[in-house]
Amino acid sequence: MLRKFISQNAFLYALLIVVGFIVSCKKSNNNPDGDGAPQGTPGTRAELTKDSIYLYAQQTYYWNVGMPGYSTFNPRQYNSNNAVLAALKALPGTGGKDKYSFIDDGTVAGELGGVAGDFGFSVFFAGPNDLRVKYVYATSPAGVQGLKRGYQITKINGSTDINTTDARIDYVVNAIFGTNPTVSMTVLKPDGNSQDVTITKASYNINPILFTKTYTVGAKKVGYIVFNSFTTNSTDFLDAAFTQFSTEGITELVVDLRYNGGGSVATSEAFTNLIAPTSQNGRVMYTTYWTQTMQDNQATILQNQKFYAKGNDGVTRMYSYFDYSYKPTVAAGNQEVFAKRGSLNSLTRVYFIVTGSTASASELLINNLKPVIDVKLIGKKTYGKPVGFFSIRIDKNDLYIPQFETKNQLNQGGYFDGMAVDKDIFDDVTKDFGDPTEKLLAQALYYSANGGFSSFLKDNAISSTSPLSKTQVEDLSGKMDHEFKGMVETRKLRFK
Repeated sequence: MLRKFISQNAFLYALLIVVGFIVSCKKSNNNPDGDGAPQGTPGTRAELTKDSIYLYAQQTYYWNVGMPGYSTFNPRQYNSNNAVLAALKALPGTGGKDKYSFIDDGTVAGELGGVAGDFGFSVFFAGPNDLRVKYVYATSPAGVQGLKRGYQITKINGSTDINTTDARIDYVVNAIFGTNPTVSMTVLKPDGNSQDVTITKASYNINPILFTKTYTVGAKKVGYIVFNSFTTNSTDFLDAAFTQFSTEGITELVVDLRYNGGGSVATSEAFTNLIAPTSQNGRVMYTTYWTQTMQDNQATILQNQKFYAKGNDGVTRMYSYFDYSYKPTVAAGNQEVFAKRGSLNSLTRVYFIVTGSTASASELLINNLKPVIDVKLIGKKTYGKPVGFFSIRIDKNDLYIPQFETKNQLNQGGYFDGMAVDKDIFDDVTKDFGDPTEKLLAQALYYSANGGFSSFLKDNAISSTSPLSKTQVEDLSGKMDHEFKGMVETRKLRFK
């Protein structure tokens, strides 16, 4: 459902959204209406933006039931847009579950479309003084420089003081994820050779498939794919990978989602249909349950989110998000059914490699498949995001607040605390993707060969030489995980 808004009028719409909505809710000149919104209150651009954040939440937020009225909440009392959002997330009605809402400058929309403008790599610690590259996009500035997963970073911007103290973590995060246009590093490769690199941020196209391979395990063929983001441009890449898997005759598949924070719902559906058996065709895959206000056709504020699209008559005209139906039915486009994609129909089991960074559209893929194929999860409990959203344009920014929840064909969902794993083991950033000795992949291959997981690996450590405790890993993940986590509605819903 992501559409291109009329960007030149974005600010005008933002003002009209607030002023028009408040005036239309007026009941008298002196009294607030039932929602507590005062009549036609004038305000600055910043104040009207804060009003808009509240008013959109009032009608579309997944936890909007029981929200305080405008006067009680008083969005203008907060010193920033993010402070307004933080106050919404802290409302009692959320039950403390909203770790998902955020305001973005348009970066997410670009990356969702498969275009990024950063260094193109990320990092994590393998030990207290051992910083590693955890993934690299091949066409990114880092990829062009030859950076690979597993490389140890021994110097950043001239400093060799690399450790897990708060001050040095901040230094690393600012250097790699901050605003500086370049970063200089020395890396130590697995062969013992060092390399000095200077990487400059640039725009590049994302191919979220970081690695594929087919392994022979006894008499079986086991496919392996590392998928890092559900971008809207990735279905062709997935189709090609699965065509190769089909040609190679795989019967089991390892899907590595350890750093995949989600993305496009439509891409998650396509991935599901590449894996699911043909026998599921026509059966319910999952159902989307939008906010009740939206289901009841009462989210009138969505009339202000405009886009051009082809209507049911095939004519292109201006529509708004209010013109869609949000009822949880097939007719409304909110109950998806299986429709086999590709020729691979021989899978008997799927292993998902996951961590606390695995979220949203990744979890949707897993949840969709659990009722229809043997699924095993290896790694650490997932992030926990069964809700999703589409972007709401306010002034120059995009507001993302949960508006729907998904449940599979057995009506299973609600995994706000994450999905539990079948084999609990830490990520191993010292090995490149595809290395059969890398701990998480090794467990999948061991299960394929022996019908169960190995109990011999040191599950309580990242490596035998420089272990980190579970508490340290969780703390580091919170400080260093800069991957987007979201399930963005990108399907074409049906007009009313």
